[in-house]
Amino acid sequence: MQRFPSIVVRAFWTMLPAYVPNNAAVLAGGGRPIDGGRTRDGTRLLGDGKTWRGATVGTAYGVALALVLNALGRPIGAATGVSLPRFGRAALTLPLGAIAGDIAASLYKRRSGRERGAPVVGLDQLDFVFGALSLTACVAPGWFRRVFRAPVLVVVLVLTPLLHVGSNLLAYLTGLKNEPY
Repeated sequence: MQRFPSIVVRAFWTMLPAYVPNNAAVLAGGGRPIDGGRTRDGTRLLGDGKTWRGATVGTAYGVALALVLNALGRPIGAATGVSLPRFGRAALTLPLGAIAGDIAASLYKRRSGRERGAPVVGLDQLDFVFGALSLTACVAPGWFRRVFRAPVLVVVLVLTPLLHVGSNLLAYLTGLKNEPY
């Protein structure tokens, strides 16, 4: 059985390419909205917060990070004694799925009558995780089963909301976000 600290390191390492895209998208934000300004029942489908530039830049940052982690994984794994995965197709599916999960949550929020930035506890902290994991499980099922064993998944589902709340608070305090959630 793996030691708990090793599981936490492996979970965090593996999810880094999914953790980065939404933060990078905020930094690169602006530009053409993905929904093109379309509405349904008088309500925007996604709103101005979901842009092609943000989605593209966010995904690119996640892919770039996965490639860097691939290069660093063997030496860091050897130094720490933690088995760190190489990303393969997951280098694309984790960040792209994270962006897609965030977009799906935004669509849900608009369709349920919530305004841009309105909090939905649970959904806001895990939408990108479910998107990243779902796309990765579909495109790279063997890799997904090897890497995301039950202990790693549990750590991801507990660690992610804590990291999400902390990073959003930091972005709010530094003026990068309008809401602290």
